[in-house]
Amino acid sequence: MTDLAPLLSAFMTRALGPGEIANLGRLSGGANMESWAFDWAGEGYVLRRAPSAEYMADRPYGHPTEAALVKAAHAAGVKAPEVVGVLTDGDGMGTGYVMRRVIAEVSPAKILPAPPPSLVADLGRELARIHAIPAETIPDAIPHMDTAAALAELKARFLTYGGDRPAIALAIRWCEDHLPTPAPPVLVHGDYRMGNIMVDGDGLAVVLDWELAHRGDAHEDLAFGCMTVWRFGQLDKPAFGVGSLEEYFAAYEAAGGAPVDRDRFRFWLVYRTLWWALGCLQMGQAWRSGADTTVERVVVGRRTAEQELDLIALLETEAPEAERFRALPPSPSAAPAPVGEPTNREIVQAVRDWIEGAIKPHAEGHAKFEAVVAMNALGIVMRDLGAGARAEDAALAESLMSGTTTLAEPGLLARLRRAVLDKCAVDSPKYAALAAARSRWGG
Repeated sequence: MTDLAPLLSAFMTRALGPGEIANLGRLSGGANMESWAFDWAGEGYVLRRAPSAEYMADRPYGHPTEAALVKAAHAAGVKAPEVVGVLTDGDGMGTGYVMRRVIAEVSPAKILPAPPPSLVADLGRELARIHAIPAETIPDAIPHMDTAAALAELKARFLTYGGDRPAIALAIRWCEDHLPTPAPPVLVHGDYRMGNIMVDGDGLAVVLDWELAHRGDAHEDLAFGCMTVWRFGQLDKPAFGVGSLEEYFAAYEAAGGAPVDRDRFRFWLVYRTLWWALGCLQMGQAWRSGADTTVERVVVGRRTAEQELDLIALLETEAPEAERFRALPPSPSAAPAPVGEPTNREIVQAVRDWIEGAIKPHAEGHAKFEAVVAMNALGIVMRDLGAGARAEDAALAESLMSGTTTLAEPGLLARLRRAVLDKCAVDSPKYAALAAARSRWGG
């Protein structure tokens, strides 16, 4: 039990009648929101709440609006959670809402090795249902996304973060040059991917995490789950790591979704990869500002390297054929081996070993998850101390963003490939796309 129990018990009594809290525990998942599972009167529920008031301050809408949207989706036949109550200030638990718990699998690592045969078709069908939610039932506070304005905002954020990452600059310029015309707006889930759906033996069981929902282009949702990072290593299955794009698109269209425009889909695949690259950089800013001082925040901040690798892989087709087959330059030389007093790398290794041997075995639940994250953080530092790999080049980034420099410049693509390979090897050495890129690029 925790201090949350009496407050939650009082809330559930008001919402659903008498009962008793049992089996209350924080779920390990949820990079942005806290999720607490518990039983009440013999049935399972989940409390979803913000970790702090500051966390919600810059969001376009709060949990009451999010809960109203989830209710509208559920009423429209979407496999959305069933909301049973929304927190108020008087409840003393911050902001959030309670849903009935669905018993199904959420971990991509457990789903993707042997997904239900219907899953890719389920994903297409369910997305079509989301996009068909009647406009009049969507809360007024759900914003409309203007793609051009959103891209300009991403560019402005990039500049505030230093504006010095060439792969990101290249993607910004590409998106500016390929900005699609406005599409008829639908409700966009905004985070429709593996990790935010639950699966049981019959297929897709529920769609989670509606906090990024907005009105906009349906192709944004279609593309997001197909990003390399959200395929969780299943690189040969471009639709969610589950199946083919053709099967996914066909299921979406058969369920009433508008015909898929392949060029528009590609734009959003690049755009959302860019968006997540900047989202990772933003995690570091959140830690620096004190808004979120968890170690998970700084580790996710270093996942920018994954998205830079993916952006180069997406955009390399823009380069002339000769550049796509050019050999890569060598990596920077490794630092010499230590011979005297313990180095910074060795000290970090000692602390990491201590966490692994003395802390992690005795931790449970979210505390165990945090121990693993801390070990990952120290692993990044250890690799970084010896590698000498850097991703920053402000002059090149500015030149790419202005269009002065393009991938037609001799040797540029090879340099960018080398840079993203080396940086990803430091920050995310187990990222599946890294090994694939090394094989493809000869790196």
